Amino acid sequence: MSAPTARKLLAQLRHGIPLQGSNLAWLAQALSDGTISDAQAGAFAMGICVRGLSEEARVALTLAMRDSGRVLKWDVDGPVLDKHSTGGVGDCVSLILAPALAACGAFVPMISGRGLGHTGGTLDKLDAIPGVVTQMDEDRFRSVVAQAGCAIVGASADIAPADKRLYAVRDVTSTVDSLDLITASILSKKLAGGLDGLVLDVKVGSGAFMKDIEAARDLAAALVGTANAAGCKTTAIISDMSQPLAPSLGNALEVADVMQVLTGGDVQSPLAEISAALGGVLLANAGLAKTPSKGAEAITASLQDGRAAERFGTMIAAMGGPVHFVENWARFLPEATVIREVTARDAGCISAIDGEALGMAVVNLGGGRAVESDMIDPAVGIGQMVRLGEKIMRGQPLAVVHAARPDAADKAAADLRAAITLSDTPPKVLPDLIRERVD
Repeated sequence: MSAPTARKLLAQLRHGIPLQGSNLAWLAQALSDGTISDAQAGAFAMGICVRGLSEEARVALTLAMRDSGRVLKWDVDGPVLDKHSTGGVGDCVSLILAPALAACGAFVPMISGRGLGHTGGTLDKLDAIPGVVTQMDEDRFRSVVAQAGCAIVGASADIAPADKRLYAVRDVTSTVDSLDLITASILSKKLAGGLDGLVLDVKVGSGAFMKDIEAARDLAAALVGTANAAGCKTTAIISDMSQPLAPSLGNALEVADVMQVLTGGDVQSPLAEISAALGGVLLANAGLAKTPSKGAEAITASLQDGRAAERFGTMIAAMGGPVHFVENWARFLPEATVIREVTARDAGCISAIDGEALGMAVVNLGGGRAVESDMIDPAVGIGQMVRLGEKIMRGQPLAVVHAARPDAADKAAADLRAAITLSDTPPKVLPDLIRERVD
């Protein structure tokens, strides 16, 4: 049989001939070493987007992209676990869940990303803490995990390099929304972390990329099926994102919300609830809890008794941040120049919140990126957001805008009011935070 070439594989895709595992392995290596051109990579992305892949081929592509670079191996006294979210507004769960899992006996080498579009990035939130370094070599990464039980870092250049190349091409060829390519992209990086178990938080609602439940189910099923077939025990939770998860949007503001949960024992908040649900599943799957509900109780206990906060503080110090950050977090976080309360111009009940519009309002303030090269102001954002179903009188606050300039605050206030729908009556049914679970 002749060796694969880009032309041969593109011809197969065009004619609907299924790609075999060996062909997909060649493709991943060719992407990472530059054997194929950007034009050919774009053609592959479009061909997969239009034709789709079988489940077997999706697994093969994921593993090939994982194996295009370094795959970590861990020699630790406990299961190696991780979590991935498909993205939403006010989603800072990783900063709570990683140390909580570590406090419960797991090791969490979490490879995370930066925000792009209306959703924030975990690494951008950590950048709001002075001194913290999220890009580090493997030796330091392992050292932080050994000290704290968890580390949240950016992917190094040798983690799934085929995905980096393909993702850049997808962004400019309108093939980002391919279910097969999304699955391979997410899982190739996560599986390269050498995991024993993974939980996926698939968001659905106005603040998520997936706006309807059917699309979220399809993505959750693809991710779970592929990850398990690749040898990593994985469960997905579909969670509601019809309003921001945290009270705030913006990097320093969300870190402050995280610290309220870690140090204030706020276990009734949506942030704590979803952290417990995700962590409970992971602990049960890894054998550290008898059931997901028992695992959730263990996560909650670690938040209440301070063990999760202690792990978080150890991680921050090991990553170059303040040694006593947990004890004095408020004094270390940056504050915006302009802090302005935005009040309601009419009375009513909060019946809808456009999370994507709020996320873009934060981007426009300078708290996110319109393009990858944009610089971020960690202090700006929107805090103390109202919640769905809340009854508001005229003149009552809807939220607080944190801005660098008065004109930026004016624009954010207008965007905020436009993103919130008031009605005479409250919503009949508020969706549950945890919508479904996919095993």
